[in-house]
Amino acid sequence: MRNAKRRLWMIGAAAVVLVGAGALAATAMRDAMVFFYSPAMVAENPPEIGQRVRVGGLVVDGSVERPSAGGANFTVTDGAGEIRILYAGSLPDLFREGQGIVAEGAFVDGGQFVASTVLAKHDETYMPPEVAQALKESGLWHEGQGEHSDYSRGIPGAYQERPEESR
Repeated sequence: MRNAKRRLWMIGAAAVVLVGAGALAATAMRDAMVFFYSPAMVAENPPEIGQRVRVGGLVVDGSVERPSAGGANFTVTDGAGEIRILYAGSLPDLFREGQGIVAEGAFVDGGQFVASTVLAKHDETYMPPEVAQALKESGLWHEGQGEHSDYSRGIPGAYQERPEESR
């Protein structure tokens, strides 16, 4: 009987330690996980204000503003929605209008997204996978016809093909 009681206490103590470790791991993972939202997803089910998320889409042509204080403000779209992004840092060299980007940050009151990081594609054929999936779901992505061949059609203020010499 004495050994059985000892084993029961050992099993109970081990269970408490395991539950505590699991709770700590879950808390740490929750803080580290950053979910991706497309502009259409934000319109349907916006994340909580202050929740750290990633948003992505194509930078709307003519939407980039460079405040005198530095950084840039711009709009991204997936064809079904738009998000205004405020960014105080230096933009990547490959950032430009009409290109896919992913920004990490949080929404603030007023529906604007304040980014702490902006990631741009790293070559002419690359599109961030989350952005590509969002464009495919919105119907703007057509395999074999270019990354976003229909993007310039019918979206006011959207990306327009530029003549080769102006690039």
